Amino acid sequence: MYDVLVVGSANADLTVRVDRRPGAGETVLGTDLVESAGGKGANQAAAAARLGARTALLARVGDDAFGRLLLDAQRDAGTELRHVLVEKGARTGTAMIVVGPDGDNSIVVSPGANAALSPADVTAAREVIAASAVLSLQLEVPPETVRAAVAVAAETGTRVVLNPSPAPGTLDPALLAAADPLVVNEHEARRLSALPDGDPARWAAALRDRGARSVVVTLGGAGALALDADAAEPVAVPGVEVEVVDTTGAGDAFTGALAARLADGAPLTEAARFAVRVGAASVTREGAQPSYPTAAEL
Repeated sequence: MYDVLVVGSANADLTVRVDRRPGAGETVLGTDLVESAGGKGANQAAAAARLGARTALLARVGDDAFGRLLLDAQRDAGTELRHVLVEKGARTGTAMIVVGPDGDNSIVVSPGANAALSPADVTAAREVIAASAVLSLQLEVPPETVRAAVAVAAETGTRVVLNPSPAPGTLDPALLAAADPLVVNEHEARRLSALPDGDPARWAAALRDRGARSVVVTLGGAGALALDADAAEPVAVPGVEVEVVDTTGAGDAFTGALAARLADGAPLTEAARFAVRVGAASVTREGAQPSYPTAAEL
């Protein structure tokens, strides 16, 4: 039925650009506030759909203006929305984003309706999960919901792409064992591997040793490392040099593209090479979903 089913969060991104980030107790002036569609789940769905993958999103939004904004953005991307649930009387999740002059950002998320996405919602979608090639998961919804999705995927044989963000102190062994791959950035890899040194190859190996079926470590402008299930060493995927405008949602662009290419049958390293290009393209424009390329643009 679907190449990629994303179970996860949907947020309205409220973004302001500043000349420099404020320190503690300090006020700085920024640009006009920009409202756009975001949330790790919705971002990954939009990224995959824009690239032509048959993509669906299982998420919850509020019955408010932000919820309508998110639904419109997913329609524009080509995502199937029949599995998005509207939470009556709830506020849609919101992310407050401050973007500095270097394009890097700081983000605070208010979960809103995302907190209501439940294991029962996942169980009700069992047939949809079974009919999907790849199930993409993140950690911006309740952990019991993510665990339920992993359990259903294990029963149905659906491949799981897990992006454990926001990174917990430790990752549930059942989630780790389902990840094929586990997609982590440098901060997440260091924290979850419990290795303090700066060697991404060691982080990837440690995470696979701890149970992940395969691992991808994203390295920002430097590209990524891909460690497949039976590989002796990770493969370095070089970055693409671009002029950075805004890094918001770049990791989600990468993960959505990776899931789409894996669903198409590509090996992990090939999928990572494709995803690096998509992530690089996304940082050349402002915002998260508005920055994601189509296959033709790529």
